[in-house]
Amino acid sequence: MENVTGKVVAITGASSGLGAEAARHLVKEGAKVVLGARRLDRLDALADELGRDNVAVFKLDVSDRDQLTAFVDFAVTTFGKIDVLINNAGLMPLAPLEMARLDEWDQAIDVNIKGVLWGIAAALPHFKDQKSGQFINVSSVAGHTVRAGNAVYAATKHAVRVISEGLRQEVKPYNIRTTIISPGAVDTELPGSVKAPGVAEGIAEFYAKLAIPASSFARCVLFAISQPNDMDVNEILYRPTAQEG
Repeated sequence: MENVTGKVVAITGASSGLGAEAARHLVKEGAKVVLGARRLDRLDALADELGRDNVAVFKLDVSDRDQLTAFVDFAVTTFGKIDVLINNAGLMPLAPLEMARLDEWDQAIDVNIKGVLWGIAAALPHFKDQKSGQFINVSSVAGHTVRAGNAVYAATKHAVRVISEGLRQEVKPYNIRTTIISPGAVDTELPGSVKAPGVAEGIAEFYAKLAIPASSFARCVLFAISQPNDMDVNEILYRPTAQEG
């Protein structure tokens, strides 16, 4: 973990689940973290838990491009630099298309796709200037497969992978690394973002049966960041051992 110590890592969607657990593991390994999310009370509680010397918090809505720019600038102002941006904030709008849950489609595009783009746009100038940096963009098993009822969610997570691969090819001259992490069923609040009647209940049951701890994601983050600078871990796809699809 020697390549983790001293790094400044900004995390979106950090108030719970994957983001919060990644922050815990990163601070334990000597990183400084900047936590971004809408629920400031949750961020403050996590910062108190981890210690304010190594943690800063920022109220953040990733669908607002100006807020993401301010978030990254805040990380640089607070800790002097930014080494890693984890674009983690996301929603899971599962429902058959015929239910036409149009507002959920809009929200998923704003958070899952635009939120990643705004994060890239905010951090890339800093990474280019310092000739180093790493993007970790969170996709999903749904970014690799499409099933009935997950077309919109799968589309947004496929988009994350496409954007990340294009980014990977473009930033080679600047020594910037790019990583996609695609989890399967992990125990977080994400299933709670499924609101469609008849769908939410099934997803809750599926996660209750199969989900593994969020520490699984945090270990993937540590693995990707801790590699020597000449190694670029481009993608990690993982599931609970018992998960078929």
